[in-house]
Amino acid sequence: MILIGIFLGILNGNVDEVVNAGMSGAVEATKLCIGFIGTYSMWLGFMKIAKRSGLIEKISNGMKGIFSFLFSDIPKGHPAIGAMAMNMAANMLGLGNAATPFGLKAMEYLQELNTNKRRATDAMCMFLVINASSLQLIPTTVIAMRSSAGAGHPTEIVGTTLIATTCSTAAGIISARLLKRWM
Repeated sequence: MILIGIFLGILNGNVDEVVNAGMSGAVEATKLCIGFIGTYSMWLGFMKIAKRSGLIEKISNGMKGIFSFLFSDIPKGHPAIGAMAMNMAANMLGLGNAATPFGLKAMEYLQELNTNKRRATDAMCMFLVINASSLQLIPTTVIAMRSSAGAGHPTEIVGTTLIATTCSTAAGIISARLLKRWM
């Protein structure tokens, strides 16, 4: 797209405008990223404290019923459950970037349980669906973006985000359950 824009700028004699727009966009992107540093630092620090204090274990224990329903193939107390709980907690807080390392670790643990290394297990597929649909209680990243962009009420999207992500997660879980029966 950048190359097409430059090419069209040359054709139309607007190379200066293309360069200025590119530089302006780079400055705005940098400002946006710097704005995220504070928000991410706070939530990532919270997640680290939660892990060290044992809160994640308590959350995992509190989610036992949900985990045993969704991931019946995973043995109780397996480290995959803790990694999945951390991933889901980070996603619920709208911290997709913070959730990624936990999701990768969870998949690594799930692969250890996998007897057929060339095919994903039902637990892997279900986890992927839940991770991708990403139920969000607090869409932190979007709030930070809206705040950085100068939105008057950056948190006004919380309710609609909760409804949308609840629906997408429910649809994903139902679809994964139905597909599990057919495969």
